[in-house]
Amino acid sequence: MIFLEFILHFDKHITNIINNYGMLTYFLLFFVIFAETGFVVAPFLPGDSLLFAVGTLAARNILNIWSVYFLFLGAAILGDTVNYSIGKRLGPRVFSKPNSRIFKKSHLAKTEAFYEKYGGKTIILARFIPIIRTFAPFVAGVGQMHYRTFLYYNVIGAFLWVTMFTWLGYLFGGIKIIKDNFELAVVGVIIFSVIPIAFEYIMHKKRAKLKKANYKNLKKTIEKEN
Repeated sequence: MIFLEFILHFDKHITNIINNYGMLTYFLLFFVIFAETGFVVAPFLPGDSLLFAVGTLAARNILNIWSVYFLFLGAAILGDTVNYSIGKRLGPRVFSKPNSRIFKKSHLAKTEAFYEKYGGKTIILARFIPIIRTFAPFVAGVGQMHYRTFLYYNVIGAFLWVTMFTWLGYLFGGIKIIKDNFELAVVGVIIFSVIPIAFEYIMHKKRAKLKKANYKNLKKTIEKEN
């Protein structure tokens, strides 16, 4: 509840953070986006909502739009790269425990199916889907996707994601109705982010059970993109 309250009233909290930490605020924002995309254990951190919220604050000259934009862009690219590297180093060992809370084989199966359908573009599309956004680059590393191929999709995905949500916030942040209803605007972004997950869940229920995924299947799927 405290975390949700912080996100919904981010415009008020950020002022206190800036007053207390000054330029370190930019480092904090960079770290949140980096961690949300760079570590499989941190999918709970704000992504879309934070980009939008910071964009709205930049429209009020509380933050510099170009500074946060390039920081977010760098954090998103670097985060996915680190996530990919961790997955590549750990390999299939992380899925050896059937009851792992994080590295579930069901997650591997769903992500493999996503790769089979969209190929390397999964790295781009996953940017707009919470949780999968954090998991996709890791799985790309596990599947040994060629790094140049991964980097290509990584940069494009980061550019589209950061540009879309940050500049939407900036463009609409100056509108009076957004200023007066900041909480509702953030909730709207959160709901927008969750829609793809809800849709995927419904479609998953209608489909037959996914075939069991394993390391060889994933590697074979990703090799098609190399």
